Amino acid sequence: MNALTQELVELLSLEKLEENIFRGQSRNLVGKRVFGGQVLGQALRAASYTTDRPAHSLHAYFLFGGDVDAPIIYEVERLRDGKSFASRQVRAIQHGRVIFMAMVSFAGQEEGLDYQISEPEYPVVDSLKNEAELKKMMVEFVPENVRASFMRDRHVEIRPVQPVNPFQPQPEAPSYAHYIRTHDAIATEVDDISLHQAIVAFYSDFTLMTTALRPHGLSYISPSLQCASIDHAMYFHKPFRVDEWMLYDMEATISANSRGLNFGRMWQNGELVCSTTQEGLIRLREIETQ
Repeated sequence: MNALTQELVELLSLEKLEENIFRGQSRNLVGKRVFGGQVLGQALRAASYTTDRPAHSLHAYFLFGGDVDAPIIYEVERLRDGKSFASRQVRAIQHGRVIFMAMVSFAGQEEGLDYQISEPEYPVVDSLKNEAELKKMMVEFVPENVRASFMRDRHVEIRPVQPVNPFQPQPEAPSYAHYIRTHDAIATEVDDISLHQAIVAFYSDFTLMTTALRPHGLSYISPSLQCASIDHAMYFHKPFRVDEWMLYDMEATISANSRGLNFGRMWQNGELVCSTTQEGLIRLREIETQ
């Protein structure tokens, strides 16, 4: 596998310490705090290790920022193992305190009523530049002190449908979309549903929260802005592969009380395979209450 794909697989492959207790390593992916997608993916993987069914929903809260220099311990509580559903609670612990909690529900594939809305019409993926190419085109706008981190390759390939320059944000419609996949195919020896679901949880956090910033002419690097994920929900509708192109279509419905509410839908081969919801803190520091 490509080195970045291999590192992503390793990041989302946890060490079992004891029954229902796992340890995940941390990486500096977005700055001083652990990337929310890392915790989402690792928590989902920890819960998946305790059942043989695929996840169908995840509901999570981010409680504290994670330390990128320390591992994270995941404690899984087996709440229910029924005929149709299995329920798990996951606590992520670092330095003796809970930094994240999630409820995950699992269920096997089942025949039944089948309906979905229509996939949005966007340019085909082959007609779009990837994120690395777009970054090179805007390098002159990037301050020297953040250039190295900004230009660093992500662990997944992204091709934005509506490219924007985060260093020169303008008011835009509260919607955003990109195509996304791993850089390389998932190796056969690690290819299982739980890894694919953990990886899609990992990249579900890319750009979702910032969709609510677009109407305000702000970006995640605006100096006056404080951003943080508050909660995150995912629904897994149908099987998918993370090493094949997936369209991630996002929209925000409201920003109020220094929070923004964002929704996302993931499409693959014309099928709606995942849905996401996230509320994020979007606070302007100049108007913080003293």
